[in-house]
Amino acid sequence: MTVLEERKTRASEPTGSTRIDARRLRELAGRVTTSGGQNEDLEVENPATGRLLAVVPKCTGEDVEFAFDRAREAQAQWRESSFAERQQILLRFHDLVLDRQAEILDVIQLESGKARRHAFEEVLDVAVVSRYYARSTERLLRTQRRRGVIPVLTATWEHHHPVGVVGVISPWNYPLTLSISDAVPAIAAGNAVVMKVDSKTPFSGLIALELIEAAGLPPGVLQVVTGSGAELGPELIERADYIMFTGSTSVGRDVASQAAKRLVPSSMELGGKNAMIVLRDANLARAVEGAERAMFSNSGQLCISIERLLVHEDIADEFVKRLVKHVGRMRLGSGLNYDFDMGSLISEEQLEAVSEHVDDAVGKGAKVLVGGKARPDIGPYFYEPTILGEVKDGMSLFADETFGPVVAVSTFSDEEEALRRANASCFGLNFSLWTRDVSHGRALATRLEAGTVNINEGYIATWGSVDAPMGGMKDSGLGRRHGATGILKYTEPQTVSVQRLLPLAPPPLVGQRLYTKGMTLGLRLLRRIPGVR
Repeated sequence: MTVLEERKTRASEPTGSTRIDARRLRELAGRVTTSGGQNEDLEVENPATGRLLAVVPKCTGEDVEFAFDRAREAQAQWRESSFAERQQILLRFHDLVLDRQAEILDVIQLESGKARRHAFEEVLDVAVVSRYYARSTERLLRTQRRRGVIPVLTATWEHHHPVGVVGVISPWNYPLTLSISDAVPAIAAGNAVVMKVDSKTPFSGLIALELIEAAGLPPGVLQVVTGSGAELGPELIERADYIMFTGSTSVGRDVASQAAKRLVPSSMELGGKNAMIVLRDANLARAVEGAERAMFSNSGQLCISIERLLVHEDIADEFVKRLVKHVGRMRLGSGLNYDFDMGSLISEEQLEAVSEHVDDAVGKGAKVLVGGKARPDIGPYFYEPTILGEVKDGMSLFADETFGPVVAVSTFSDEEEALRRANASCFGLNFSLWTRDVSHGRALATRLEAGTVNINEGYIATWGSVDAPMGGMKDSGLGRRHGATGILKYTEPQTVSVQRLLPLAPPPLVGQRLYTKGMTLGLRLLRRIPGVR
């Protein structure tokens, strides 16, 4: 018996009753778009136990082609739907997600292994995003008058048309949020969407598909394909009119390159090596509690989670003492209830990556302050929440993203040092800053090279503020989700102008010299009128 087999044998089933049985999972798997051929089975594992959860069809290139043909047919009608119709569908979807949250949470936990409190963040996100775009789409996309080149004589309008069919490639770590929440604004803009959900976690996207169609979305506007990203990703990119990708930076480069060859726009949220800075005046009790959430949500498998902890030297001893005690009391488990603080890693591959980072650091002199080992007594892929001290350059986890429950803590002597070290990374996704002086904190935040900065919070404040853009700088991504940007990117802007009375050229009987002088005088006069742009 291998070590992994022994771990799976020792693992216990998640505690708490579930609403999801084999029949229900087969029903959801039946919503995968296929072309009607004989598909192989794709096995989906329950990470908490390492055992088979269910199977879904392993889609092929032919299935992706069929999905896009079907999507284009559906989108031709969907684009003609009214803003009011789209709003009502999204609001009904919002209500269904909240009404059916117990079942949704079970699905997320069973296929991802995360703790229920972290799964609930996904339900909150989908509800907030759906409500926001339901009530904002018309304001953001309706036809607007723009100032013409010559006041009165030139009338100009700005239109926004849907791009067509959007391809969403979503990861396994937040399988509900990073699939349907990226699809919602695309749908609200009048597009159809083909979602390639991760093969480890397909059922969250499938239950979202079921609920949004129950809310009134016409069949074919949103479709789900399941299978290998390496096999289906290129097929999807070859057919999509826009690509939304969330995943690693290395894969993101390949996605962007393929999209660029077709001159297809793309948006992507990629990796991060995010830092939390605790200033000398921080509220220690709040910062300790916030650090735990920021570092160990979804077992650290979160692009915007904290992996670097920088603490002012005057408070470091007390802060670290409190934090280590707090983390040491965290409850690990796989219950379908709220009894546990942290769940499982997603796979053996992820467990090996985390273990290698910790072992490499410890072997090179890092000190384990808490955690630091796997917990096969709980489940095959569980790993303790871990804090390491004395992490130095040359260790794998010093600069590389771990994507697990491992954080390196160090001290700084002044704010300039903290800013410099936080910014000394090729990534720039999400930073966290803790201080009682919020005004000063906001000033420091603008000097941090990250797409989002949370003050006195780890990541939820900026992520949940969906009226503002969210995304990464540097190697952490391209484009943004959320806010106006998050829906305008799924449209083709069009400008329409009408020229009245006089052409933008010399009128009859007016020579070019006189026309030039007249236009020059007109521009000088407009320059002196306040408010004229």
